[in-house]
Amino acid sequence: MTSVVLIGAQWGDEGKGKMTDYLAAQADMVLRCMGGSNAGHTVVANGVTHKLHLIPSGILYPNVTCVIGNGVVVDLKVLLKEIENLHAQNLSTEHLLISEKAHLIMPYHYTMDEYQESLKGDQKIGTTKRGIGPAYMDKVARQGIRLLDLMDKEVFTAKLDYNIKEKNAIFTAAGLEIIDEAKRNEIIKEFMGYAEIFKKYMANTIYIANDAAAAGKKLLFEGAQGTLLDVDHGTYPFVTSSSPTAGGACTGSGVGPTMINRVLGIAKAYSTRVGEGPFPTELFDEVGENIRQSGFEFGTTTGRPRRCGWFDAVVVRYSTLVNGLTDLAVTKLDVLDNLKEIKFCRAYKINGQETNQFPSSLRELNLAKPVIETLPGWECDTTGCRSFEELPENAQKYLLRLEELCQVPISLVAIGPDREQTIVRKPLF
Repeated sequence: MTSVVLIGAQWGDEGKGKMTDYLAAQADMVLRCMGGSNAGHTVVANGVTHKLHLIPSGILYPNVTCVIGNGVVVDLKVLLKEIENLHAQNLSTEHLLISEKAHLIMPYHYTMDEYQESLKGDQKIGTTKRGIGPAYMDKVARQGIRLLDLMDKEVFTAKLDYNIKEKNAIFTAAGLEIIDEAKRNEIIKEFMGYAEIFKKYMANTIYIANDAAAAGKKLLFEGAQGTLLDVDHGTYPFVTSSSPTAGGACTGSGVGPTMINRVLGIAKAYSTRVGEGPFPTELFDEVGENIRQSGFEFGTTTGRPRRCGWFDAVVVRYSTLVNGLTDLAVTKLDVLDNLKEIKFCRAYKINGQETNQFPSSLRELNLAKPVIETLPGWECDTTGCRSFEELPENAQKYLLRLEELCQVPISLVAIGPDREQTIVRKPLF
């Protein structure tokens, strides 16, 4: 048995889709365990770019079972569009399974998301407004609607009516348009149509995943977002609504921690962040814009330009602790190819005191000044390198210094978006 959890070690957008696609070639099963259509994973295979939001990035391999786990909140309209796009490219979804326990994003979750964000004013989170947070709120409040509920019209209708009653009370008080009888009936008709489409994909995936692990199959857990967006361990309240950590992979799939062999953290060779919240190494100059354009740092889901900054070893070292990382993959090293010098943060200075610890207080984090180290750049193209030894000497020195600071071995290095543009120092499977 070999089970690998692949997790974002920064603020998301680290290249998890590419690394999942690369490792999926060696896996028997790929599982999505958290988040929803707010997560966008880009995969480039044979020169074709695929943008996935809910379907695991292993879908491009016909012999790999792909599981959307119980920890994911599923927007069936978005999922159906993804399936149709794959079919239009002659890609099969016959090996796709969806947990019967996965919660559904309903139309009123979109309204709630936009309304709640509007109330925050200057303190807005920067949500994608895709209903993710409100769907998780209903889940925790024990009034969510699961895929399993959709298969029984009577159960679905009863749960829908309860939610409509509650949401209409909020919408009325807020001066928003309520869900009237006609809209209620439209929702029922729409979702009963989804029931017919998705019943063939629904399964008790907890048993399927555990049986596969017990049989010695290779499982790859594909994380969403990043550790610093975790609702408990991230820069709260500027976080997502789920747990995009190694622990979240277990609860979001029903596979216990004793079944996990390796935890792979994905980190860019620099840092990015989308939305609001503190970002100690953020760049506001030409270098930051150069990185944004060279790395095409625009959100897969929203198209929003990402905030860019230097690599932050305090952040990744914190992710190493929280996730129990056994390995690190550094992506987009090639984006730094044209820089004369490379900077990175090795520690913070807060109120004159140097620290290697990531602060829990947003006030302290906003006061944190990065302690910067500088190394000479390599100023040459790395995209054709296929081994660590082929990389320019200065690129090797940069990676070895990051490895030292983050206290976890760098096992994979990505020097481009294609599958073959991946350097393996230590196999994961």
